Amino acid sequence: MSKALPSLLVLLFGLLICTAANAGNKQDGIAYGRYLATLGDCAICHTRPGSSGQTFAGGYPLHAYFGTVYSTNITPDRVTGIGSWTKDQFYRALHDGIAADGHRLYPAFPYAYFTALPRADSDALYAYLRTIKPVRYRPPPNKLIFPTNIRLGMTIWDWLFLDKSPFHADPAHSAAWNRGKWLVDVPGHCGGCHTAKAFFFSDKPGGYLRGETVDGWYAPDLTGAQPNGLGPWTAADIETYLKTGSNRFGRVVGAMKDVVRESTSRMSDADRAAIATYLKSLPAGRSPQIAKPDAKSMATGRTVFVERCSVCHAADTADYPALKNNSVVVQRDPATLLRVILQGASSIAVPGENVGYSMPAFPTLSNADLAAVATFVRNSWGNSAGDVTPKQAGSVRTQLRALN
Repeated sequence: MSKALPSLLVLLFGLLICTAANAGNKQDGIAYGRYLATLGDCAICHTRPGSSGQTFAGGYPLHAYFGTVYSTNITPDRVTGIGSWTKDQFYRALHDGIAADGHRLYPAFPYAYFTALPRADSDALYAYLRTIKPVRYRPPPNKLIFPTNIRLGMTIWDWLFLDKSPFHADPAHSAAWNRGKWLVDVPGHCGGCHTAKAFFFSDKPGGYLRGETVDGWYAPDLTGAQPNGLGPWTAADIETYLKTGSNRFGRVVGAMKDVVRESTSRMSDADRAAIATYLKSLPAGRSPQIAKPDAKSMATGRTVFVERCSVCHAADTADYPALKNNSVVVQRDPATLLRVILQGASSIAVPGENVGYSMPAFPTLSNADLAAVATFVRNSWGNSAGDVTPKQAGSVRTQLRALN
């Protein structure tokens, strides 16, 4: 046998091992990228409603007072998606809010949060998105009023509001707390909905996770506020809610249903626990003064409740959400409660959980009766959340017509 043959066999064996290791590393990177996409709710905002089989193809409408922005196609289609983008261009979009062709992105795409993603995470997410099915679809053009329709203005917005500081762990807190803060502030971009926004869609000082109204839904206060924040909730309550969409304080409704179904229910138990650890550490902001509800409105609301709601929401009925201390009912902004009454609601299906209740819509209620029944449930059974006015009810109804 030639003396060179054993050496050649060793070399070939080594190459096979290296190739297998590289393939394994690549697959690990793709799997991590898939999990990052889950943490970041990417499929939710980059999939238009009713577009079966076109996940990540874009077209989801994101509404604000200055118009509507449609999410982009992030499938690897080379014409309408990001198939021709490089890793560097993808990282620049996440980190700087600049697309591959150089145009500025609107903060409806939460690059203000993703800017803290490290390069390795960006590359893993990029690698995963390259593996999904390409879809040839071009979302509708944005519908924005002047001057927000001029993308050059985003240069000023970025200069004023974009903070590119990397995420730094706080040594004064536990690893779980730091993981939770990173999940909430960076990939989860919870502040995109739950932090109050100023006129130019920047975060209000002092408004961190204190609640905001988005697309007609009120994203609630996530601080330790009582009773309309997470003050009454335990860490276990938060974990259960993120996993199943329900807990002893109510069931998920509105836009958060998609977040639970596509993101938080698919997280690891450790990550849900980390989020709960961090959120329970947030101090309560100042709660608003609650005035005593109008007696006439309460009486009218009681009548409407008995006629329309009591069959399901009676105290001895366990199959439907209790209204006492219900997180939707006691929020300082009644928008979500009004919308649920007008549109109805249904439970979501998450892995390992049964689908629960379905609530009918009551669009025929007058604004006065709608406000009265909302006032009644917000101020009964120990709840104390204040009046709802017919004007507020009418405003929500008008907004729903515009959204539809």
